[in-house]
Amino acid sequence: MTTKTQIEWTEQTWNPITGCSKVSAGCKNCYAEVMAKRLKAMGANGYQNGFELSLLPDRLTQPIKRKKPTTYFVNSMSDLFHENVPFSFIDKIFDVIRQTPQHRYQILTKRQNQLLSYFKNKDVPDNVWLGVTIENIKEGLPRMDVLKKIPAKIRFLSIEPLLEDLGEVDFSDIHWVIVGGESGSKARPMKEQWVLNIQTQCDKQNIAFFFKQWGTWGADGVKRNKHKNGKLLNNKIHHTYPRSLQL
Repeated sequence: MTTKTQIEWTEQTWNPITGCSKVSAGCKNCYAEVMAKRLKAMGANGYQNGFELSLLPDRLTQPIKRKKPTTYFVNSMSDLFHENVPFSFIDKIFDVIRQTPQHRYQILTKRQNQLLSYFKNKDVPDNVWLGVTIENIKEGLPRMDVLKKIPAKIRFLSIEPLLEDLGEVDFSDIHWVIVGGESGSKARPMKEQWVLNIQTQCDKQNIAFFFKQWGTWGADGVKRNKHKNGKLLNNKIHHTYPRSLQL
């Protein structure tokens, strides 16, 4: 079955692939790696290999069985465009997506070159929101530049964990920006000014802005349980979505 999730910006997760490998600074304290090892210890189906990349064809038809329109985060426990995932398997995932136009699918990757290569001669289905992860300037922002080249109906950024001030950013052709801090005992701090810089630019450029969480480090620079740090920015909840939610 697909899984209900606590990720605030989606409804369900669908993981026809599990496992991944680190490609940049944002991967250092990967939540999915920790969770996969825990699930392996529990004997959970699909995690027999822990965080080793695993294709799970038996999960491909899961969204077809769900008639209620649902927003799915695809591969919350992997990266759909991992270099070791055959394009033929990605084709099967997109076949399911096209068969279920009642659903909305959110896809994130850190592998922008694979993303661009896959869509070189393919169209992005209208019910797909295509996104990249950004954590810093050097490794993260180039992903956005590649994403802009792909004609998806909704292009979005997951700026989590935000590891530094991104400076001045051109968010044109981006429809949605999510920002969040890192969680866990080894989390790296996120400064309030870094977040406010992004929010201000999104407001000026008319981009939907979603503040997910502070994570382990609060706005005051104190390390504590992430639930105590909350989800407020300037004492407000900022949960804004792209205007075009109609598929």
